[in-house]
Amino acid sequence: MKTFAALLVGCSLLCSGPVRSEVIDFSKITCKQFFDTHKDDVNLILAWLDGYSREQNDPPVLDTNEFAAAARKLAEYCAAHPAASMTTAADEIFAD
Repeated sequence: MKTFAALLVGCSLLCSGPVRSEVIDFSKITCKQFFDTHKDDVNLILAWLDGYSREQNDPPVLDTNEFAAAARKLAEYCAAHPAASMTTAADEIFAD
């Protein structure tokens, strides 16, 4: 029975569609490129950028209201500076 359950789980993982694998260099991708190509992953990547921009000793707290406001600021910054790298944009917005 355990073998059948493992086989069922394995098949469901394999049949769920292709897994997308990508390496994103945030120091090289521009704001425009990011928002044009990563629409499905924006929230996940913005959360990563928020963590990347924090100081090492910052408390591990995510305030969703604060994060949403910062995400709006990032979108505004990127609209005004489409050629800026995502790390530059994140430093400008999340480093407050």
